[in-house]
Amino acid sequence: MALQAGQTFINLPVKNLDKSVEFFSKIGFAFNQSYTDDNGTCMIINENTFVMLLVEEFFQTFTKKEISEAAKSTEAIMAISADSREQVDEIVNKALAAGGKESNDPVDHGFMYGWSFQDIDGHLWEVLFMDDDAA
Repeated sequence: MALQAGQTFINLPVKNLDKSVEFFSKIGFAFNQSYTDDNGTCMIINENTFVMLLVEEFFQTFTKKEISEAAKSTEAIMAISADSREQVDEIVNKALAAGGKESNDPVDHGFMYGWSFQDIDGHLWEVLFMDDDAA
């Protein structure tokens, strides 16, 4: 039987927790205050997916590896789905208005539309709409 995890937690190092919370709040994300302190917060993607935004010093306690400088290199791209092409544009435009940076131009494959941005720490985020009927 294949493994099927009940929940997914993505851990991301951030330079300034307050600024990161402000940034992602402007995009529209909510946070679980039960898992929030000076070291980090739990950003809610959906009922089973969460991003732990952890200050770099605290994040470092979870690994013996050096933390990547996200503004200079990429180790992962977080991809989230949207309900429509318009919502893709809305989310990315909110991220850019909140201080994020453009990553790639919008891409339209007909059945899939996506656009990406970098958050204030340089982490890459893809926002995708997939039209199941067109696929």
